[in-house]
Amino acid sequence: MAEPLDVLVVGAGPTGLALAAQLRAYGTRFRIIDRSLDRARESRALAIQPRTLEALAGFGVTDELVARGNRAVQVRMHVPGGRVLRLPLFDIGCADTPYPYPLFLSQAETEAVLGAHLAERGVAIERGTVLRDLSPQDTYVTCRLSHGDEEREEVRARFVVGCDGAHSTVRGLAGIGFVGSAYPQTFLLADLEVDGLERGAAHAYLSEAGMLLFFPLESPATWRMLAMRPPDAPDEEVSLGQLQAITDRYAGAAGSAAEAGEGLRLRDAVWMTEFRLQNRGAAHYRAGRVFLAGDAAHIHSPAGAQGMNTGIQDALNLGWKLALTCRGAAPEALLDTYESERAPVGRNVLRFTDRAFTIATSRNPFIRRARTQLAPRLMPLALRFTTLRGRAFRTLSELAIHYRRSPLTEEGNRRPRGGPRAGDRLPDTPAGLQALTAGPGYHVLLCGPRDAWESEDLTAFDRSGLVTVHHLGDQSPWPGTAHGLVRPDGYLAYRAGGTDLSGLRHHLDRWLP
Repeated sequence: MAEPLDVLVVGAGPTGLALAAQLRAYGTRFRIIDRSLDRARESRALAIQPRTLEALAGFGVTDELVARGNRAVQVRMHVPGGRVLRLPLFDIGCADTPYPYPLFLSQAETEAVLGAHLAERGVAIERGTVLRDLSPQDTYVTCRLSHGDEEREEVRARFVVGCDGAHSTVRGLAGIGFVGSAYPQTFLLADLEVDGLERGAAHAYLSEAGMLLFFPLESPATWRMLAMRPPDAPDEEVSLGQLQAITDRYAGAAGSAAEAGEGLRLRDAVWMTEFRLQNRGAAHYRAGRVFLAGDAAHIHSPAGAQGMNTGIQDALNLGWKLALTCRGAAPEALLDTYESERAPVGRNVLRFTDRAFTIATSRNPFIRRARTQLAPRLMPLALRFTTLRGRAFRTLSELAIHYRRSPLTEEGNRRPRGGPRAGDRLPDTPAGLQALTAGPGYHVLLCGPRDAWESEDLTAFDRSGLVTVHHLGDQSPWPGTAHGLVRPDGYLAYRAGGTDLSGLRHHLDRWLP
């Protein structure tokens, strides 16, 4: 029988594609399968957050994503009485990232870019391939696949990762629970053209009946429309006429008379659908040799554009850990840190999106009044506080995510005063620091005068090419003389002041022996 694969990736959406890109970067033996015969052609997820753009930059795909997308850092909030509030939500708190904006880009385009990246590197996505069963063994998992109606195949893999969405086959076969509930509302989604809508910004129409949102895209259409079907509206197949009627009602209630009816005219819909939302999380992200990532581990409302981004970052947290473990360069205990790091992030996203969704859709009279009358008055005042605006941006952009409590994180002696802490994402200050440390493996940062490090023996860091040493001089994220260790996913595993590298060596001896 053939030697087992290192990893079988099940699901070729954005999460699975990002995981495959990272495994390919490390030369890991893997296959990626998907039951669909083709990639997504509709937009689904619509925004890539700054932290995700940073994380994908190491593969060389971010420039292409930015070129295809639409940068929007303004929101137009249309409120009862005809007022339009211009809210600069993303213009502060972002000096340490090369991508200080959310990028509006359809999921179809995101998948196309990642798929092309894999194809250029000889990775074939095995479409029309279904996982039928899996049987965990001591050192591998036996997976039974089907190709079409007839062909069957048995594959052994050391690890299996379910990136196969909300109805995950992997999660079901692994016996992992999916806890939560469904929301009662029905939502309508469409990619289309809208006449009479100012371009270059996102638009929100607030009314007591609910919210109507338009987000700027470039492809497959200029606008993404998202609206809650009014409770008294007929339950019928989605049509352009139905979307126009809802737009007339919401825009008329939340905006000026000029914006209702002929003011906003919908046309040329590329696709339309209706859907219900759920808020659920996996009881565990791992069961032995089986892992979950993305929607297979957590599903929630689209509030804040967190879903696809959280999934991609799940993948990029797990991928390097699998790669180093399969290579024999790291202990299997490294894999235990995946759930301890990413499950808290998933739970926070579930809580945040649930609260935002409840406020946006509640029929409670008090909340409806607060949504349409109180919020428009308080929002401009709140946004005058730059600290509050910056904190909001860093939360939505996912730049604030950290792993300070992870077993992988260690603060050394003489901690630097100021600068990023161990467990934080490495900021792009000075500019170009993230690009310098974007290659596979760990990166040691030596900060301060170069002659301060001349007596140090750096040969101990040569671990099969998996550690790169950088002398930063005074172009440092920390004041004075200090050193740090950047993980392969761009987070700081270790930092300390001074030139004593014994603590850093001890850290590497544990996690990269």
